[in-house]
Amino acid sequence: MATGGGSPDPMASAERRAALARARSAHETSSAERHDLLAEQATTEVSKGVHLRMAAVHRSTAACHLAAARLHEGYAIRLAGWAEAKSTPRPLFMTGVAAACGTKSAALTLVGATFDQLSLAASDEQSRAAQELEFLLGEGPAQDATSQARAVSAVGSALADRWPGYGPAVTELGIEEVAAVPLRMSGTCVGALTVFDPAPRLADSDIFAEVAEVLTRTMILNPDGDPELYGGTDLRALVHQAAGMTSVQLDCPVADALELIKARAFAESTSAHSVSERILRGELRLG
Repeated sequence: MATGGGSPDPMASAERRAALARARSAHETSSAERHDLLAEQATTEVSKGVHLRMAAVHRSTAACHLAAARLHEGYAIRLAGWAEAKSTPRPLFMTGVAAACGTKSAALTLVGATFDQLSLAASDEQSRAAQELEFLLGEGPAQDATSQARAVSAVGSALADRWPGYGPAVTELGIEEVAAVPLRMSGTCVGALTVFDPAPRLADSDIFAEVAEVLTRTMILNPDGDPELYGGTDLRALVHQAAGMTSVQLDCPVADALELIKARAFAESTSAHSVSERILRGELRLG
């Protein structure tokens, strides 16, 4: 279930963030140009090198803010179209993220210090189902990307070779290729961006890492961002609450209780969230 976070007026919030990102991009571009000029005027090679490196940093930051602006603007446009009819569910911010990655299906997961999954945001039902499988089975691209802090990918038969449980299960969803990149900043990994069935040759490019950097710097870890992605994020808090209750009932470690919940959800082909709701309502007792 979505958290319902974000601004009460998501369109206004998206437009505000887009304008702010464009202003920051323009400021960083101006700074890059200033350092380019200083590099031309430098009297030593050392000074010239310093200014050229500073220019490159500002230019990279400008590109990041510009990409963020485009994501927010695209989301605002989709919201405007939806507001005219509202015959379909409200658009998701992750839909634009997936499009930026050259696919229709992408998911973002945030993790804790021990790489346990704290939340999930998905662009569509296929990517949501794929991430739920990874959560239940305890293996998959996002888990490897976060725990190993590097990009991972697999296609075709390599899916089952790399992840014996997840691979065959995700193939049954109609997915033939996955790629995941960590969300990193200052040496810390806070999650992963997973892309499903991207356009040919994109998995070998830097586009996924670039989009992940935009999300990390402008949405996840930025004070002006929105880690809940305009209310499109599902928190795992309820699942961990149910694991705590089950732990007390069965007198077992919370980690073991969580695995029981996952196993029950996988066996019933449902979500861990659904099983947890039944446990907390007193309708289901594991053991």
